[in-house]
Amino acid sequence: MSNNQHQATATALSSLKDIHSVYFIGIGGIGMSALARYFIAKGVMVSGYDKTETELTKKLVEEGIPVHYTEDVNNIPKDVDLVVYTPAVPKQHAELVYYQENNYKVVKRSDVLGAISADTFNICVAGTHGKTTVSTMVAHILRDSGYGCNAFLGGISTNYNTNFWSDPNNVSVIEADEYDRSFLKLSPDVAIITAMDADHLDIYGDEATMQQAFVEFGSKVKPGGLLISKFGLTKAKDIKADNKWTYSTTNDAASVYTLDIKIQEGGYDFNVQLPGGMISGFRLNMGGMHNVENAVAAIAVAYKLEIDEEKIKAAIASFRGVKRRFEYVLPWEPKEKGGYVYPILIDDYAHHPEELRALLRSTRNLFPQRKITVIFQPHLFSRTKDFANEFSSSLDIADRIILLPIYPARELPMEGVTSEIILKNIQGEDKQLLSKEELLDWARRYANEIDKEFGEVIVVAGAGDIDQLVAPLKQIFANA
Repeated sequence: MSNNQHQATATALSSLKDIHSVYFIGIGGIGMSALARYFIAKGVMVSGYDKTETELTKKLVEEGIPVHYTEDVNNIPKDVDLVVYTPAVPKQHAELVYYQENNYKVVKRSDVLGAISADTFNICVAGTHGKTTVSTMVAHILRDSGYGCNAFLGGISTNYNTNFWSDPNNVSVIEADEYDRSFLKLSPDVAIITAMDADHLDIYGDEATMQQAFVEFGSKVKPGGLLISKFGLTKAKDIKADNKWTYSTTNDAASVYTLDIKIQEGGYDFNVQLPGGMISGFRLNMGGMHNVENAVAAIAVAYKLEIDEEKIKAAIASFRGVKRRFEYVLPWEPKEKGGYVYPILIDDYAHHPEELRALLRSTRNLFPQRKITVIFQPHLFSRTKDFANEFSSSLDIADRIILLPIYPARELPMEGVTSEIILKNIQGEDKQLLSKEELLDWARRYANEIDKEFGEVIVVAGAGDIDQLVAPLKQIFANA
């Protein structure tokens, strides 16, 4: 899309108050559903399509949004003012083609977010991993402290069981998605960049091009605004912003960094050094050292907004995480039944090698005596092909590796690209590739063999439909 085209789209969408009915193609996507909820909150008629029914689409239906699951132009509303689609929808999708050919106003999700952000004070969180947790933490601090914000999140906040909420305060916390260069349509007052690891090479071609997009995003910070980036990002120095902070859990050369981190009861106690002094006595009640790092970024934002220190500490302590982000499905506390120690069951959205590495390292640090099993579903043929060796290396942190077939999402199969190309380079001996049905059969057999002294940790990871296996796995292991 050219600059002129983008400006025309943004102008067309700048008067969202004149929109009375919206149709979403791919409404079950996490970002799309947040926008659907935004329009519902504004009193707009909303309906949509998705290819499969999920817990999220069921919730949308409960909230008054009709959703259908058959790609059929006879099922779609013809009197809508705006049609919103996700880039994950194929270009030849029958409903999308119908609306385009019949001159409806058809825009991407990112165009709507861009229009919303044109009129608010925006805290935009970007990064190839970490952005969902950081944006949810920021939004929670602002909500819990009474500061107030509108939140457009890429995950379901466990505290509020939603990915969107509205507030009279004209402040928006927006998860800034790098896929399809969507985040370049936003207008940040405060921008956070958590990571620039290579990803979405199907869009960008190579890592350098992708990193340049992050440079462009950071450089979109409004005059007088603030860029907060993870310490050590190679391209951060190229970003043009009036004010820059860095954050870290390990390096006191950063603008904001942690001190005296202690692992306590499945979470962390720590202090944070900020540009104006230290705040001591933080408590984070969730696992994963990477989540301490995420908390530091969120704390930096709250400090910049001059939120009271005690309110920031209270909000971090009460933060319950994001669904599928180091989520304890079976609690970490040891529970005994029939002589067996319950396994800990952790569910996580990790779908990039670095996310997997952080997830499994954190699990190992928190539970050093427990055997760790990881059940991983690769996401996208292209990502599997690009990072097969890196996935193998990250998965090797676990004691046992179970792979599922690749979840294709928006892609068609690629010749020679299967989960086998990850499996063959895993160094550990305890590895296998199973179908979903075979996995549940394995779990039923294995549930009664759990280590009796220390218990075990079972980590479910992936961004596809592996989440649908979490409830049956929980039931199997909890009732063993």
